[in-house]
Amino acid sequence: MAIETRNKIDSSFNMASMSDLVFLLLIFFMLTSTLVAPNAIKLLLPSSNSKTMAKQSLSVYINKNRDFFIGDKPVAASQLGTRLYSKIKPDAQATIVLRADKSVPVQDIVTVIDAINQINTEHHTKHKMILATSPRK
Repeated sequence: MAIETRNKIDSSFNMASMSDLVFLLLIFFMLTSTLVAPNAIKLLLPSSNSKTMAKQSLSVYINKNRDFFIGDKPVAASQLGTRLYSKIKPDAQATIVLRADKSVPVQDIVTVIDAINQINTEHHTKHKMILATSPRK
């Protein structure tokens, strides 16, 4: 009389849990990649001890050659106000982050501040500007 086992060993591999894991990893990397905002323009930011975090609507860059950029597109200083307004028009309380190289004259920073203030007075908006800095070591 032969003894038979009740439980048969199944040699097939269930891929359902593996596909769940792959989809979870895919979602994780898609979400974390949207949080990273790389600087396309090389700048040496001034250092500071203060830490101000705000929702960034738009970034304005001024490099060491005193060229102005909105996002990654170059813009002339005379066109700064109109180009800024076309980008932030839908949001009445946008926050503009100014990323200026530490060698840039203060007058260029004041040019951006004046453009934002002019937009605020002409269109009755409350746009703000934050100067980006690097942490002090």
